[in-house]
Amino acid sequence: MVRYAEGAASLVNADLGDRDRLAAHLGGREWLSERCSDRDAFLLRKLQRELRPVFDTAAAGDGEGVVRALNGLLEQYPVTPRISGHDEHLHLHVGSTAEGVADLLVGEALLGLATLVCDLGPRRLGVCSAKGCRNVFVDISPNASRRYCSDRCSSRANVAAYRARQRAGSPA
Repeated sequence: MVRYAEGAASLVNADLGDRDRLAAHLGGREWLSERCSDRDAFLLRKLQRELRPVFDTAAAGDGEGVVRALNGLLEQYPVTPRISGHDEHLHLHVGSTAEGVADLLVGEALLGLATLVCDLGPRRLGVCSAKGCRNVFVDISPNASRRYCSDRCSSRANVAAYRARQRAGSPA
């Protein structure tokens, strides 16, 4: 389910302007990218707007608000999990391959986030702390200390902080 939760963050951060951009976002999931449509891209842009507040609320430290928001989305978009054993291990999938691309991705995102919040807590969802970045992330680090969406943002922030310390310590 962590993979589904990380997929939710990836959806929020993605440029889903049209069918081609959605297909590019789906990258390694060819069976989905071949089936996606402009309607799927439209529906997923709506989901982006609905999921963003979940991450913002988590970043603000309002765990109860995260739970309320996710419960509201789970009511709005009922999830239908199913057990699959296609790779010799039993695991959960959301929906079926007969569903539309958007329906499948919505289900994955919501079940992944709900499971993660139940298992690890709402503080595992965050918004990047780097100046000028609004990307969201899922924190699966052992000590729940992640602050940035990527190594790139972390490095830029660390370099900027180092340079600021250097400027503050140098004589005028």
